[in-house]
Amino acid sequence: MLELDLERMLFTIPPEDHGKEDLHKILSKHPEVEFVSFVGLDIAGNDTDERIPIKMFLEDMDNMLKNGVQTDGSSVHLPRIAELNNAKVDMIPDLNVNWFVDYNFDNVSGKTGLPVGTLRIPAFLIHNDRAEVGSRAILRDSIEKFKTDLLQLLRDNPYVFEYISGADSVDDIEEILLTSATELEFWVRTPEDKADKEQLSTSQELKEQYWKRTYGPVRTALEKSLEILDCYGFNMEMGHKEVGGVKSKLTRSGAHDHIMEQLEIDWKYSDAMQAADNEKQVKYVVRDVFNQFGLMTTFMAKPVEGVAGSGEHTHLGVSAKLKNGKVINLFAAPNPMSDFLNPIGFGGLMGLLKNYEAINPFVSPTTDALNRLKPGYEAPVCIVTSLGHRPADPSRNRTILIGLVRDLNNPLATRFELRSPNPKSNTYLILASSYMAMLDGIRKALEAKKTPEELEQSISKKIGEEDFYLDTDREYRSEKDVFEDFTEEERNERFGHAPATVWENIAGFNRYPEKMQAIQGNGVIPSTALVSFAAYAINQWKTELHDRIIPEYIRTIRNYSMAHSEDANDYDLANWREINELKHYLAKDGLNQKCLLTRVSVALDNEEYELASDLHKELQSKMSQLRNLYIKYKRNIF
Repeated sequence: MLELDLERMLFTIPPEDHGKEDLHKILSKHPEVEFVSFVGLDIAGNDTDERIPIKMFLEDMDNMLKNGVQTDGSSVHLPRIAELNNAKVDMIPDLNVNWFVDYNFDNVSGKTGLPVGTLRIPAFLIHNDRAEVGSRAILRDSIEKFKTDLLQLLRDNPYVFEYISGADSVDDIEEILLTSATELEFWVRTPEDKADKEQLSTSQELKEQYWKRTYGPVRTALEKSLEILDCYGFNMEMGHKEVGGVKSKLTRSGAHDHIMEQLEIDWKYSDAMQAADNEKQVKYVVRDVFNQFGLMTTFMAKPVEGVAGSGEHTHLGVSAKLKNGKVINLFAAPNPMSDFLNPIGFGGLMGLLKNYEAINPFVSPTTDALNRLKPGYEAPVCIVTSLGHRPADPSRNRTILIGLVRDLNNPLATRFELRSPNPKSNTYLILASSYMAMLDGIRKALEAKKTPEELEQSISKKIGEEDFYLDTDREYRSEKDVFEDFTEEERNERFGHAPATVWENIAGFNRYPEKMQAIQGNGVIPSTALVSFAAYAINQWKTELHDRIIPEYIRTIRNYSMAHSEDANDYDLANWREINELKHYLAKDGLNQKCLLTRVSVALDNEEYELASDLHKELQSKMSQLRNLYIKYKRNIF
């Protein structure tokens, strides 16, 4: 299975080979590439996919590379921008990133003996011939603004070079480099199997799966995925089991069945745009490869309630390429044993923390994303960072939102780890808004001429203490376990109240105008994009809750049926009475009172989103209570 001659296959065409002659030469040598697809990226992070025969592309290459191809508003998600009555959208190729070949392993060509490939060309979306729209253009513009503005800040505040090792002035710098990386956590299972939540939860508690040896088709698919992904030049670093999962079963025929495991794969960092593109291709390859071994993959943030969800920690770094060819980290302190960061690093971290409420809508725009962000399971719930108890001991606190990653022996490794994204988050908009938030903090820190010692005091402030930049009524640093060492009330008071629904999260766009102004970067993220993204997120939340979650809850409630018989005791009867009352409150309408599920549906139909959000929170709480009650009840039934 998947016995491919990888050396004969084309995987990547780098930017320097995007000229007409080079493309003709490369593609003529690789007849396995039979199609071309222009990959436009909408505001939701969805990418387009079509099949243009390679012959047509080669014949019309000049025109396609210059003018792209046309689509319409129904094929991309750009609400309030490209509507059905104003839907002209063109896709213009991005010539400055790698282009990847996407292979169909189910379609092996008889002529080449290789799977049929499609050259995917990342593209910018142009609405009505003038306005660049969508996630890709936003990230590109944020990268350019960050680089330009940071160089100017360094020029205007030369004091900061006292705290930068390797450069004496801005004149030593040739280019600012934004280095980013993601990772991929995902679940795999055999198609017809359903989760046994108790087994999964117990296995997780016992750490029976974390970093353990893989077996059977999971091991083969994982190894084959890493092998193929390395051919794309992703520089794969590792693949391993994550905390979730249960042991598979071996059938009489020797096949593995009842597979349900959580995995993670990691690869090397890139510049910000390429990092986002790499992640897209990695997910496509992983899904296709595991499918060849009879395994379904899901990149949902929280596929199984009560068990660890899947994160996609996003790493953010800033370096400078000097005119002498050397690369230096612009966050790292010259003496890592005495300082955590230099002023640029502290400013960037403080910008992320202060403005996170404006970033969070891009990170968690779905119910699935917010379901993962619960106490426990190493998923962050508070806007807080950890630096370490002292500079000589880098922190590995897994309970905070933004981690400071440091290697005392390698200053280039200094970066921030944003722990809230998941595999379905829009990495393009997360990176764009994060770098704009970081730029805001860097600007304030440098213009105030702050030293590392002063900035460490700022980020370590207590609630009620005033600061030159950070909010008075918040704390931003904790070296404690924020799940175990604080109550929910203490967390909310110190670190802010985390949104529980999509409506609450998207409301951050209007609730925090100063933070929104910071992440917009003077038009880098235009207001039209925010309106479009909000419309997409709210409509998705409304539709999913109304037409998917509520019907699923109804089916679940109906399945919680009476299980006791004549041998039931008073304990069984009391348990069932409590379950039945809760079932009626949730799902049984009366003449004078509607059940909770109906009230949620009516609020959504009437576009009473504040009310629907409050009812949604109650619904989640009551359904969790019902599940736990039914488990307790069934355990006592013979």
